[in-house]
Amino acid sequence: MEDAELKKVLETLLFITDAPLPAGRIAQLCEIKNKERVESALQELRKSYDDEGRTLQVMQVAGGWQLATRPEYGLWVRKLYHNKMTVRLTQAALETLCIIAYKQPLTRGDIEAIRGVEVIGPLETLTQRKLITVVGRRETIGRPILYGTTSEFLRQFGLNSLDDLPKLESFNIENAAAAVQSTAVELVEQESLQEPVAEGAPPQDPALAALEAGAAPAQEAGDEPPEGTAVEGRDGPSAEPGAAPEAQAGPQPETAPGFPAEAGVPDQPAGKDGEEPR
Repeated sequence: MEDAELKKVLETLLFITDAPLPAGRIAQLCEIKNKERVESALQELRKSYDDEGRTLQVMQVAGGWQLATRPEYGLWVRKLYHNKMTVRLTQAALETLCIIAYKQPLTRGDIEAIRGVEVIGPLETLTQRKLITVVGRRETIGRPILYGTTSEFLRQFGLNSLDDLPKLESFNIENAAAAVQSTAVELVEQESLQEPVAEGAPPQDPALAALEAGAAPAQEAGDEPPEGTAVEGRDGPSAEPGAAPEAQAGPQPETAPGFPAEAGVPDQPAGKDGEEPR
C-alpha cells in the first residue's frame, strides 16, 4: 500500500471510530507488519491537518489515535446536541476524581481522609460515567476496594496517559490557599466597617431621619432644658435636677374614670445633700 493511500485509509478509520485506535490495531487492520510506518503516517496526517487549519484534528489520546473537533469550535457542537450533552460533574465529583487521578490506586477511606467528608455519592457518579473503576483490593483487614481512572477518563480530558497530568508542584497549592484566606479576611473586615457619612447629609433610614428631625428642635447638642421644664426620658417624664423623684412639675393630669387616683405629693424643697423631705 502506497503512503498516499495509507493516509486515506487512516483518515477513514479515525473518522468512523468512536474510540481511540492504538497504532498496533491500525497496523493489523491495514495488514501492515511495520508498526513504525503506521505511526509515521499518523504523525504526517496530523501535521497536514494542522498546517491546513482544518476544523478537525488528529489526536493522540488515551493510548490511541482519534479524529476530533478543535476546542474553538466546540460551541457549535454544544448547540447542535444541546439536549444530548452530558451533565457536568459536581464540585465534589471533580475533587474526588482529581484525588484518584493523582493518588491511584486508593480506597474510599483514603479519599475521605483527604477530602474530610464521605464520598459514596461522588464515587457512584464517577463509576456510572465510566471515569473510574475498581482496579483491585488492598491486602489488609477487610480487603477494601481500590479505585483508579479509566481510558475513558483520559479520552474525556484529552490525555494520552497519566504522565500528561499537570505536576502538582506547578499548582503552588500552599500559596494559593494563603492568598484565598487573606482575601476572605479582607472582605470580612471591609464589610464590618461603616461607610463614612458626609457632614450634614441626611441618614439613609427614613424612620431614623424622621426621629432625628423631630428631636432636633426640642434639644440641640450642648443646650440644657430651661429651669422648671420636665424632660421626657426613656422611662417616662422626670423632674428637673434636685427635685424629689416623686414630685412632678406643673398640675397633675386628671385620672380617667374607673381608675383609682394616685396619692399626690405636694411640691417641697429638697433637703440637704439631695435627701428626700420628711
